[in-house]
Amino acid sequence: MFEWCLPICSEVIKMATLELYTKDASVWIPDPDSVWVSAQILQDYTPGEKHLLLQLSNGKEVHYPVGSSSDLPPLGNPDILEGENDLTALSFLHEPAVLHNLRVRFLDYSSIYTYCGIVLVAINPYEQLPIYGEEVIDAYSGQDMADMEPHIFSVAEDAYRTMTREQKNQSIIISGESGSGKTVSAKFTMRYFAVVGGAAQQTSVEERVLATNPIMESIGNAKTTRNDNSSRFGKYIEIGFGRKGDIIGANMKTYLLEKSRVVFQASAERNYHIFYQLCASRELPEMRCLKLDVPEAFRYTRQGGEMLIPGTDDLSDLERTRNAFTILGVQPEQQMELFRILSAILHLGNVNIQTSGRNSEGSYIDADDHSLATFSKILGVEGPQMAHWLCHRRLAVGGEMLVKLLPGQQAIEARDALAKHIYGQLFTWTVQRLNSALHAQRAQTNSFIGVLDIYGFETFDRNSFEQFCINYANEKLQQQFNRHVFHLEQEEYVREELAWSRIEFSDNQQCINLIEGQLGLFDLLDEECRMPKGSDESWVQKLYHQHLTSRPHPHFQKTRMSNSAFIILHFADMVQYECDGFLDKNRDTVFEELINILKASQSELVAELFQEQGNVPSVANGSIRSGKRAREHKLTVGFQFRQSLQMLMDTLNSTTPHYIRCIKPNDLKEPLTFDPKRTVQQLRACGVLETIRISAAGYPSRWTYEEFFSRYRVLLRGPQTQEQAQTLCRQTIPPLIPDPDQYCFGKTKVFFRAGQVALLERLRAERLRVAAVIIQSHVRGWLGRIRYTRMLQATLTIQRYCRGALARRLALTLRYTKAALIIQKTYRMVVVRQLFLMIRQATIIIQAFARGRLARRKYRQLVAERAAVLLQARVRGWLAREAYRRVCAAVVFLQCCVRRRAARRELLKLKMEARSVERYRELNKGMEVKLMQLQLRADQQARESAALRETLHAEREAASAELEALRATIQKLEGQKHEKPLHRPVISEKEVEERRKAEEKASQKIIQLTQELQAQQREKDSFYKEREALSARLFQQETQQQICIYVCAECLQEAVSQASATLRAELDEEKRKYQGLLREFTRLEQRYDNLRGMSLLTEQTKSHRRTDSTQSLSLEPPSPTLLSPTSLGPFSTSPFSPALLSPDEVRRVSVTSFSSERRLSVWSPENTMDQMMEKMDVAKDPAVKMTGEDLTHAYDAVRVANKFLESQLCDQRSQWEQELESLRCQITLAISGFSSGAQRQELQELLEAREQECVKLRREVKELRNTFSLKRLLTQEVTPVMSPCPSRPKPATFTGLLECRKRDETKLIKNLITDIRVDSALSLPPGLPASVLFLCVRQADCCGDQTRTRSLCSAAVTAMKAALKKYNNDIGMTALWLNNAWLLHDRLTQHSSKVTSESDELVPLTTDLSDLIRVLSDLCIQAYQQLLSITETRLQSIIVPALLESETITGLSGSAVKLGPSRKRAGSDPRTVGGDAPTMTSVLRELGALHTAMSHQALPPILMEQALRQLTYVISASALNSLLLRKDMCSWSRGMQIRYNVSLLEEWLRSQSLQAGGAVATLEPLIQAVQLLQAGKKTEADAQALVQTCTALSSQQIVKILSLYTPHSDTDERVTLKFIRIVQGLLKSRSDGGPPQILMDVRKVFPVTFPYLPPTVLHAEQLVVPDSLKISFLRKV
Repeated sequence: MFEWCLPICSEVIKMATLELYTKDASVWIPDPDSVWVSAQILQDYTPGEKHLLLQLSNGKEVHYPVGSSSDLPPLGNPDILEGENDLTALSFLHEPAVLHNLRVRFLDYSSIYTYCGIVLVAINPYEQLPIYGEEVIDAYSGQDMADMEPHIFSVAEDAYRTMTREQKNQSIIISGESGSGKTVSAKFTMRYFAVVGGAAQQTSVEERVLATNPIMESIGNAKTTRNDNSSRFGKYIEIGFGRKGDIIGANMKTYLLEKSRVVFQASAERNYHIFYQLCASRELPEMRCLKLDVPEAFRYTRQGGEMLIPGTDDLSDLERTRNAFTILGVQPEQQMELFRILSAILHLGNVNIQTSGRNSEGSYIDADDHSLATFSKILGVEGPQMAHWLCHRRLAVGGEMLVKLLPGQQAIEARDALAKHIYGQLFTWTVQRLNSALHAQRAQTNSFIGVLDIYGFETFDRNSFEQFCINYANEKLQQQFNRHVFHLEQEEYVREELAWSRIEFSDNQQCINLIEGQLGLFDLLDEECRMPKGSDESWVQKLYHQHLTSRPHPHFQKTRMSNSAFIILHFADMVQYECDGFLDKNRDTVFEELINILKASQSELVAELFQEQGNVPSVANGSIRSGKRAREHKLTVGFQFRQSLQMLMDTLNSTTPHYIRCIKPNDLKEPLTFDPKRTVQQLRACGVLETIRISAAGYPSRWTYEEFFSRYRVLLRGPQTQEQAQTLCRQTIPPLIPDPDQYCFGKTKVFFRAGQVALLERLRAERLRVAAVIIQSHVRGWLGRIRYTRMLQATLTIQRYCRGALARRLALTLRYTKAALIIQKTYRMVVVRQLFLMIRQATIIIQAFARGRLARRKYRQLVAERAAVLLQARVRGWLAREAYRRVCAAVVFLQCCVRRRAARRELLKLKMEARSVERYRELNKGMEVKLMQLQLRADQQARESAALRETLHAEREAASAELEALRATIQKLEGQKHEKPLHRPVISEKEVEERRKAEEKASQKIIQLTQELQAQQREKDSFYKEREALSARLFQQETQQQICIYVCAECLQEAVSQASATLRAELDEEKRKYQGLLREFTRLEQRYDNLRGMSLLTEQTKSHRRTDSTQSLSLEPPSPTLLSPTSLGPFSTSPFSPALLSPDEVRRVSVTSFSSERRLSVWSPENTMDQMMEKMDVAKDPAVKMTGEDLTHAYDAVRVANKFLESQLCDQRSQWEQELESLRCQITLAISGFSSGAQRQELQELLEAREQECVKLRREVKELRNTFSLKRLLTQEVTPVMSPCPSRPKPATFTGLLECRKRDETKLIKNLITDIRVDSALSLPPGLPASVLFLCVRQADCCGDQTRTRSLCSAAVTAMKAALKKYNNDIGMTALWLNNAWLLHDRLTQHSSKVTSESDELVPLTTDLSDLIRVLSDLCIQAYQQLLSITETRLQSIIVPALLESETITGLSGSAVKLGPSRKRAGSDPRTVGGDAPTMTSVLRELGALHTAMSHQALPPILMEQALRQLTYVISASALNSLLLRKDMCSWSRGMQIRYNVSLLEEWLRSQSLQAGGAVATLEPLIQAVQLLQAGKKTEADAQALVQTCTALSSQQIVKILSLYTPHSDTDERVTLKFIRIVQGLLKSRSDGGPPQILMDVRKVFPVTFPYLPPTVLHAEQLVVPDSLKISFLRKV
């Protein structure tokens, strides 16, 4: 199990020193499952030992066989290099180290990209990762490749910068197995170029370049067993750039389309996507003519058995493809032609070819074959001809043309060949059409970047011609790759002036010669194709003879079990090829007769596809065979492929290549699953290990002298200064590494071979350990001596006190003892002795029994206690762990509940603050107002009814009086008649009829008035009933509202008590206002009634006309022409005396007057008009004397006014009824709302509706004031008719304005906006141009010239737009025009007719400028955005250097050196050093410039706060994104530097009083990221603290920073994977609320809100206009 790995790492082991194989060292040993497993050496290795004792990671000990020192297992890298983002930075470069590093980065750090020298290794994650957004593109754009984390955008940026700087073409070579992600990587690369190359000119070229992807995927990609979207062709896209780095065009080249897939698919595979997309869209109206069906119905789509791809919608994919065609300029008609050809291919596959003859020597197609008929109809070809030539072949024999019948199998092959040929021609046409759409037309391409998406090395169970060509292409690419890597390695040595020997690397030229050389496989294949009876078997025999027998080739072998297969030893693996089908696929022939039929097609596209063959030297990947052999095409598929591949190699050799190797981590397509066997196989095949081998053959480890001095200064000798680093290194390294071949000194770097850095690390650790031991010994000795001295002093003191106490006690004892002995010596001696003996005996016996019992009890107790302790330990441990888990879960749950409850309380609090519960009463009070309104209306109707009754009664009395007067008159006349019969007047029948009509008309009027009275009474009754119902509902609502308020009072009592007084005051105020409006409405109605009565009286007056004795009064409709002075002359001309009026006349006059004076005044038109004008409060012009004609016009005006007022009152009445209905609905909703659960919310909504209704009523009342002002109405209607000639009403005049004549408008705009100088503009008072323009606009509006008002305002807005565009890089001028646009907008809004004002000085504009106000609002937003854009552009290049890279705290990062060689690319720009590097002073200077500009223009502070909030967000997002992509920034010392820099920004914001606008809050993610770098990262408590602290960071960002954390000193340690797993577990319970996002969106824009601050009233006298503006032509009015 250990043999196969030894050739790979033997050279590496030879270069490694044997001293590193010591105890506890890590090594790698082969494993059949994991390929390599880690093991630890248990004892030092001594040369000559046959076994190496190892311990595996699972604890198992193994004896590893060691034959010689070259058989030793490869050493493991130090832990500090685990997860390194560049494989060449590893100390030991070998296969297990590469595999382990890729596994750690892929599984533990979720990093799919890793550098390997100049190669970017990309592992397919098989899931969507949030690392390709626009914010990631912004983060990598313009950054050095050496500073950023590995990413495909970094490679693309390196290629783009190298191209723009050196003006040299670039190539990005993407290779890998099918399913490894090549196509996706190519799309992301093109997307990056489209973004960075299209930023300068937003053209459609970038969109067209990206639009090629869905088209090529649909016609060139298919599902295979390894990939659901496998590219079955190679493509090389050249993206052309102009001199400014913008995309101006593109060109695409394709290689070796797999046409055999059109007619055959293996199991679990599909045909090309386009066929299934067409079948899925068969129900579309435009697709029904294609006669398509489900994919199972076609032979060419059902062979693989896979009709659908999980997660893919073929119908939507076709729509995406059609949209892409449209973007690229392919018309819908051409698209349908293309779809018809594709559907025809499907129908062609269903053509049934049947055999005929004895031995099936012939074939035929039924005449009624539906598929052939459909095929012929769609393509517009002759069906019988196609059926004939599919089954026949034309031959030339002896100068004669013969037609031969084809066998069934050959006919099927001819059909399939035709299908493949049609598809190939269509594919070629599509590529040419795309290239023509992508061709650069507006400029010449200066340089290009080529993206090569080509198939990787392939080996299957059965390999055929396609795999042979693919592997041949990979051989060529691998040779180019090896030579390029070798060339770069040698360039580095030359640049450092090393004395180097040539590095030997494996060259695959022999394998390439075997394939393409003279008498190689391709030559023999083409030769066999030219043979009349050539076959696959004869070709294989020739291969055996040429490369095995005649001249044996080391890369060619013969299989043991088959004579129809051969083996080629490729650079990646040994591949066995089956020769079946090689000749047919290489020929790829189609009969000329079939092509001629297609040439005659009625379809233009079909004819175009096959007519072009006569003009090109070759057919795409095929040839045409005719009856004459001389006409047969000589170019085979293999020859064409070699030609195109050679052109590709020439192109790549002329460019600077960049390599991306895509790796497929597993064959199951499972996300984030790593299969080491498959990965190692691909690493060997794609050249990554070859890069490692070439690097290991030279000097893979490279350190600058300064880095080496900082890291290994403990190994250096002599005086140590940074200036002498190179000298010290040259003096110290030879004693440390005796073998001079293991290192080399360059100009700026010192180079080491593989393993030497690990040796230096061990020596450094040993030196540090020895130094630590010496320091510890000295410190411990000093501490021991101090402790001994203190103990000695303490001992002496204790001894002194103890000895004194003992001496005194002894003396006292001696005195007592002597006295006792003298007293007791005789008596106690005997007694005490006897007692003592007895007690001693008893005590001994008792002690014996007691001690035995106690000992036994103690023994049993100890045994029980020991068992209990063991049980308690186990149980308490289990209980503690269970309790800890429950507490953790409960704490997390409690935190969620508490936070949710707090959030709800906060939300409720905010809602209650915005709309207090007390406002519920407003609904009630609003209803009370409505009720009072209804009651007042009812009272008014009652009063009107009473008045009408009184009027009716008065009329009846007047009628009776008139009747009595008429009777008296009649009697008197009869008496006169008898006295003077000769003078009796003659009453004609006409006069009698007129009188009768007048009486009937009077009776009708009375009936009408009676009906109106009854209607008013009914309406009053309905209003009364409505009021009662509303009162009941209101009482019910009040009851329920009281209940609701009582329920809510427990938690809101204090707020209710505080707001109740205010709400009551507001309610009283609203009541007063509404009642005043009601009174106004009543007064207007009364005016209307009076005016209607006077109008009626006027009509009646005009209807009476004095005539001679034969005429009487006429009651015809009045005519204005009858009102003449002569007709209204003295009564003496009448045959009747003045006292003898007709009954109708008497009745009409008595209605309004009962005296003769009033009776005479009625007939006076002047008196009537004067009275009416006085009653209506209309001023009468004394200079105007109204004539009869004037009275006529006045009468018309009054009648018009009457009709107008009637219509207005009708509208008002309908509106009142609607409001009443809405009030009923609201009461119903309110009543039902109290019974629902969401009472508070519904009440608040009702309150809002009532507030809006109040505002609406206010506006309506003000409109009614203007509408029903009869003074204005009569002034507008009567005055024109009184003037000699009609004219427009004279507008009101105002003072304090500026008048600009029409011819001076252009001059004003030019001097004030367009041509003003910058210094003059910035010296103006803030808002002066806007004030001048507003006064001019106001004056034009006051003059009534609406056209000039709009033109002047529109010209000003247009000029401001032009000024903003002109000064798009000037902060001061942008702020100036922002201020002026905002001020002009506010002034126009303030004086617009839609904004009401209580001030008498603010008279609204008569011209409607609402559209221009909206344009000004947009202009303000545009100026604000331009202001931010200028500052962001200036900050963009200095944010990262100033905030992350600058060392404001000097010396903090002096010893921070990255372990491993610096990876400096060819495209990397030199860094700015010294004083040129931006610092925080530069950032604060730019922010200060913005703040100064806005302050100078007196912009509101809230606007400045919003601007600084946006900018600080950009600063924080840019810095954090760079931090998340740079491993060298994720350290404790760098975190300290960043935190200090951020504190400077915070201090500046506070000094400018801008912290309240959210600017400081936007810095919180960056601050928390820095705190994460500085916090402890070891224990579980540290993890909990981090999760609780970093609330502004997403889970992905926290894990990313922890994985990137790099220790830069010996006192620091790398974050362990265990700690990261703990943090991830704690973060699972936290919801970030959105899709996973690692980087912040730098392009996020906060919406701006311009505060509306109504300016003070402006007068021209307040302005101080400098003479420099040259606007003296303006005149103050």
